[in-house]
Amino acid sequence: MMQLSQDLIQRYHDVIESLGPEALKEMLQAMHLIRAFEERAEQLYMLGKVHGTMHLSIGQEATAIGAANAMQDGDYLLNHHRGHGHCMAWGSDPNRMMAEFMGRETGYCRGRGGSMHIADVDSNNLGANGIVAGGIPIAVGVGLSIKMRRTNQVCLVIFGDGAANEGAFHEALNMASIWALPIVFLCENNQYAMSMPVEKAFNIENISQRAAAYGLPGITVDGNDPLAVYSAVSEAAARARRGEGASLVEAKTYRYKGHSKSDKQAYRSREEVRDWQDNRDPILRFANLLVLAGVITEAEAATMRDQAIATIDEAVEFSENSPEPSVADILDGVYA
Repeated sequence: MMQLSQDLIQRYHDVIESLGPEALKEMLQAMHLIRAFEERAEQLYMLGKVHGTMHLSIGQEATAIGAANAMQDGDYLLNHHRGHGHCMAWGSDPNRMMAEFMGRETGYCRGRGGSMHIADVDSNNLGANGIVAGGIPIAVGVGLSIKMRRTNQVCLVIFGDGAANEGAFHEALNMASIWALPIVFLCENNQYAMSMPVEKAFNIENISQRAAAYGLPGITVDGNDPLAVYSAVSEAAARARRGEGASLVEAKTYRYKGHSKSDKQAYRSREEVRDWQDNRDPILRFANLLVLAGVITEAEAATMRDQAIATIDEAVEFSENSPEPSVADILDGVYA
């Protein structure tokens, strides 16, 4: 197990106390569930049971879980093409998630959204977006709707480091700032926009520094630490609920797999990937933290992965036994 110090326990004492043991266990279990889903998704793709492409978030589980747990019931989510984990962290049913991924009628979008466009409007998960930065301006519309309706909701929009170099990012932050919209902009910086490393795409140390240009608070946290993400997003959401407007949170994380299934990963070394896996894996780190804090035992930590795999096995069985969409209904949802 990774070695963690008592200093870390002391640093997170208040957060651990406020969340409580059950919530902390649920967060770790959910991280295992996301990874099990992603690993099985890759297997299904290799078996030819899923077509097109997909973008796996293995290694990024802490950002999704930390952010989702910081939001309240009734809040909104918009995310990006590497978004399976975000949906599951938001509370999506693994059966319906897997069915959507496999293009079945029982999926959240009746098999029409697939890997990159899963949405669950009933839970205010407004969906992933295959367009880089595509969800960011939509979040501004959601934020404006919240403000006009005078509700206490907040919109969480998640995007990658590559999206922060799109014009939509800058336009959205500017509008959210001048209108003081209740939005948490969460940049999931996994170090590479497709094959472009962040150090070649940005001439600043942290992407969160860009918030200052729009008069917004910006903060950078360890995206492989769910409690760090939870704390930062909680503060940003609370600020939004007080009517003080948007914030930019940058979570620095790492993807173990390629950008997509066609990615040969010639732009990074195997040693770099192994370093993140061996020394900064979010699930191992969080499990060790909870063991050290006395929240769970090592035996309990060991069984969580098996439970997650069993749940995903059931989801695959459910999906494979579900019907494919009928060609007769192919235009359903195309026209209002």
